[in-house]
Amino acid sequence: MHIVYVSSEVVPFAKTGGLADVAGALPRALARRGHSVSVILPYYKIAAEGGYPIERTEITVTVPMEGREETARLHRMPMKEKRGTFWFVDHPGFFGERKELYGTPEGDYPDNGERFAFFCKVVSEFLHRMGEPVDVVHCNDWQSALLPIYLKLWYRESGVLGGAASVLTIHNLAYQGSFPASDLRLTGLPESLYTPHGGLEFFGRVNFLKGGLLFADALTTVSRRYAEEIRTEEFGAGLDGVLRLRADRLHGIPNGIDASVWNPEKDPHIPSRYSAAKMDGKRCCKKALQKECGFEEDPSIPLVGMITRLADQKGLDITVEALRKLARARFQFVLLGTGDEKYHRIFERLGKRNPSRYGVFLRFDNPLAHRIEAGSDIFLMPSRYEPCGLNQLYSLRYGTVPVVRATGGLADTVTDAGEESLADGTATGFRFDEYDAGALAGALKRAFALFADRRAWLRLARTGMAQDWSWDRSASAYQNLYQEIVQTRRDGAGA
Repeated sequence: MHIVYVSSEVVPFAKTGGLADVAGALPRALARRGHSVSVILPYYKIAAEGGYPIERTEITVTVPMEGREETARLHRMPMKEKRGTFWFVDHPGFFGERKELYGTPEGDYPDNGERFAFFCKVVSEFLHRMGEPVDVVHCNDWQSALLPIYLKLWYRESGVLGGAASVLTIHNLAYQGSFPASDLRLTGLPESLYTPHGGLEFFGRVNFLKGGLLFADALTTVSRRYAEEIRTEEFGAGLDGVLRLRADRLHGIPNGIDASVWNPEKDPHIPSRYSAAKMDGKRCCKKALQKECGFEEDPSIPLVGMITRLADQKGLDITVEALRKLARARFQFVLLGTGDEKYHRIFERLGKRNPSRYGVFLRFDNPLAHRIEAGSDIFLMPSRYEPCGLNQLYSLRYGTVPVVRATGGLADTVTDAGEESLADGTATGFRFDEYDAGALAGALKRAFALFADRRAWLRLARTGMAQDWSWDRSASAYQNLYQEIVQTRRDGAGA
């Protein structure tokens, strides 16, 4: 198949969150399976200055933008995988002259609606002109959610795009691309689509994601549990009704991890490499991390790691309270991350008051992230909600036992260490249900108790390391979905 994968951020060129990791890994996995894959993203300033071998071309696309025309130039770079190409939409005013992707610390760019409406128009028109028939256009989040609408309204008769099926993946439903009603004119879509039923109107505003949810041939999200949760009022962010309406088109496909990057047997960032068969290196990694944090270098003390965005969603409020409840317990805790200022202050105080127990690193530091994954005994993810989560998958790969709240992808990927699962060897971590500091503290206490049993703990860690959360597994699921919707469309039964 010819698969076009459209994303507003892609590793290694530009990243603000997990979407970029997915967009950097899934298309490559699909290319390895023999498909022709084109990845299209904006040509941001950070990508232009990154030193990548991007070939500047003379390919231009001009599209109308509310009474005027705007032109983009398309650049390209081949993937290492055969039949794969990265394409970059170059428009200095919208992308190339801005330091950030979506906004500054003071808030989102006020013209984001215009920027990404332009991006979607350019992508669709570029594909139309390419000449190579497209089987699937895979869009991601609100930034490319207009594409399924454009394909159905503008390109039905296109020899290139007329037979293309569209997929829209929801990475985090909380971010929807909600703009003033006047921005509908920028999209080029008819006023008839500004309606609450079957259109983009959403509480008096234009909602890009809602439009994509209604028009895409298939919807996916990044875990089976999250696909169920977002159809409820609690997690649906106002769009639960739309998602219930399209429940038959909604699929939960867990993300994978890039084993070439997250692999304790080959990781260049950790002090000692190891495998499930030979775990001595993990003990060396723990000792080195304890030293780096200024902790006592004692292997019998459980070391808890946490790498996160410092935000309410990630469960920082109950983490702080749970740590207070565990003040008399014997453990060490290391945190890496940045985010809300209130949490910066809280954890800074915690680290200064008790530096022998709490190591706090308020920054982005990829090598340190790898050292924490390898050196910790336990990894903490107490999220309020979590569409998929990646760090629990990295932790499983590194034999670092996750303690997670049973929500979204965390519930799908971690099997709780209960009496039965410990006995039959299926346990991989510890889960708690209620979003409550007491429940979190209780899960950590269970983990600390099992940690004291060296043999049982080693078995638990090795079971986690044996799990297959590779991108090849996820790519296989997406390939099956693509084949299904392409066949449905060819049979004339597409939506």
